[in-house]
Amino acid sequence: MIHAVVINPRAGGGRARIRMHRLKAECPSVFRGIPWLEAETVSEAALFLNQLPPASRVLVAGGDGTVNRLLAALMANAHQLALMPLGSGNDLARSLGLNRLSEQQCLDIATSQAVRSIDAGQVWFNQSQHYFVSSLCAGFDAAICQRVLLAPRRLKGLGRYLYATLKALAQLEAWDIKVSAAHLVVHEGKALFASTLNTPSYGAGMQVAPHARIDDGALDVVVAGSFSRLGALAMLPRLLTGRHIGHPQVRIHAVADLHLTTKRPIPLAADGEYLGLTQSFEIVVRAGALTVLAPMHATLKID
Repeated sequence: MIHAVVINPRAGGGRARIRMHRLKAECPSVFRGIPWLEAETVSEAALFLNQLPPASRVLVAGGDGTVNRLLAALMANAHQLALMPLGSGNDLARSLGLNRLSEQQCLDIATSQAVRSIDAGQVWFNQSQHYFVSSLCAGFDAAICQRVLLAPRRLKGLGRYLYATLKALAQLEAWDIKVSAAHLVVHEGKALFASTLNTPSYGAGMQVAPHARIDDGALDVVVAGSFSRLGALAMLPRLLTGRHIGHPQVRIHAVADLHLTTKRPIPLAADGEYLGLTQSFEIVVRAGALTVLAPMHATLKID
């Protein structure tokens, strides 16, 4: 059973709140007596989660950014994440097999026994730490995440990311970076981006790391070398469908840890949430750190 509900009232342009209230009215027996929070701030949501009994099942209504803000509290308390994917990106939901399901189907899974463990990433930068469950982006794609926030409200899902991408292309730049994994250098030189993925896609379905799995104890780092504006624009449709694999300027490595340094500040984003600028960061995989509810047909291991 579900022990608590957390809603991001701004997720999906406000649709998360509207749809959850409708679902509550349609299924009163499921939600009767359950604590319900429409979280306005991260600290408010964290306090709510920290006050629940350990290993509570929490239905979270929102997208990747919503889950990202709750990750630390969810993992610290060993809570089970039951996701209602009502955000803009929903790449975690895609990897869990939830994204094409109806809200009622997602609710059925949230109240089922389909409990699985998945990996998460932990990143240290600027004397702080953060977690991610889908992606940690550095460079061009992190700059896109920042621009997504400024995209017109009428644009949804992939459309918002494409709009932000075209805006970022107008100010295209590359960074001189050094990327190491397991003490081995995997890239040194100019790069458009270096992104670490736990899920096959980011940016509302862009298949950047099609072989990534969220329960294999590894992360996939994707490094794109230096591209011209025309070259980057030509690469975009290939990224959308995963056909960038094998391109001489693109490298993918499965890693358990990663260290990146750059000569000048590079933008950073976790699960689509812009984090700021940094000149170095370190990542480790936290294998099996998050418990989720997912369809039985999803390609995950079952606890």
